[in-house]
Amino acid sequence: MVEEKFYSDRERLVQALVHDCASELQKGIKERGQASFLVSGGSTPEPVYRELSKRPLPWPQITVALVDERWVDRNESGSNQAFIEKTLLQNCAAEAPLLAMKTPHATAAEGEEDCERAYAELPKPFDVCILGMGGDGHTASLFPHADGLAAALNPDSQKLCSAITARQSEVTGVHTERMTLTLAAILQARDIKLLITGNEKLKVYREALLGSDELEMPVRSILKQGLKPVTVYWAP
Repeated sequence: MVEEKFYSDRERLVQALVHDCASELQKGIKERGQASFLVSGGSTPEPVYRELSKRPLPWPQITVALVDERWVDRNESGSNQAFIEKTLLQNCAAEAPLLAMKTPHATAAEGEEDCERAYAELPKPFDVCILGMGGDGHTASLFPHADGLAAALNPDSQKLCSAITARQSEVTGVHTERMTLTLAAILQARDIKLLITGNEKLKVYREALLGSDELEMPVRSILKQGLKPVTVYWAP
């Protein structure tokens, strides 16, 4: 259920992924009059978002929603909401509605109910979900052995959003309190795209494919779920 699209350089990867995302979003609009686009933060997808923002799609009919978020205000460093606003919601895409995860609550756990209610209103099935992967094998904010991880990885869960407290590491930085889509929510996407670059990430990806412990490398829950196809995009 994993399709690999490997490219010789990142420019080719970006162009291919932009084309594929645009096609899937247009398909959703053609079928239902609206589409939903689940997006992750990080430097790897940034050129994809900047290029996609220039595409003349019917952006007011495409709801952009975060895959995960650090529990910080949008004016603080590390906010995925601010990142998406600065990269994707520009140019032609400036008119796209954005569904953020951060609520005014003091903790992610306290904000979980409001986040769940908001995400339940998104057009389903989700059309495209962009995921990344960390050097520790995490995806979204599904971090290895995090508090709340086992529940968030339950494929039969009815929940879309889950508060997570990661174990602090070089990957997490100081912001260990997160909100994330659950595995069950991600599997409601028609098109799941995992974006990785560089030889180190390729090595981690290969390791994830070989093993089975999802708590150790949560990206395995995406790669090995067997319910929905996953397309892996990679370039050096």
